[in-house]
Amino acid sequence: MAKTDRAGYREDEIKASFVGEVPVLDSTVTLHEHDPAWPGLYEREAERIRGLLGDRVVLLEQVGSTSVPGLCAKPVIDVLLVVPDSGDEQSYLPALERAGYRLVIREPQWHEHRCFKGPDTNINPHVLSPGCDEIDRYLTLRNHLRRNESDRALYANTKRELASRTWKHIQNYADAKSPVIDDILAHARSSA
Repeated sequence: MAKTDRAGYREDEIKASFVGEVPVLDSTVTLHEHDPAWPGLYEREAERIRGLLGDRVVLLEQVGSTSVPGLCAKPVIDVLLVVPDSGDEQSYLPALERAGYRLVIREPQWHEHRCFKGPDTNINPHVLSPGCDEIDRYLTLRNHLRRNESDRALYANTKRELASRTWKHIQNYADAKSPVIDDILAHARSSA
């Protein structure tokens, strides 16, 4: 069964979305204080991706907690990569793979989402298509957290509390953050 909503992933959905072996965490999550080097790591990867894909890059943005100064994060650079059709893997996958990017998640039933691991940087390029509502979700959350100190603190405290728990998969930790993310997004949209 494919992921179709914001509810947490079941074990079978996690297994179905992974390309290859599903990584098992069975541990707590390690968070780091914001590292001023993170934007530079993103810029290096963005330049590489633009060089590989050229005009197939519709939008390329650093998202996730590493894109928010002052916010603790897993030291993984999340990248939003929008291409004309994320379901058309042949239009971008070969070029990324030749450069060492590895496809790790394929979710055709959830916005045709794809996720890669970087060749030499801990990076997660998330590939989506134009018009996908997840694009707005990523950017609204990032932009709001950059300018709203109280919601940034709420999110950081939630992340720290959840990170102290043991999770079978990192996806379980991500799913547990969804309610506070939804609340923050509602606040962002009502104050816009």
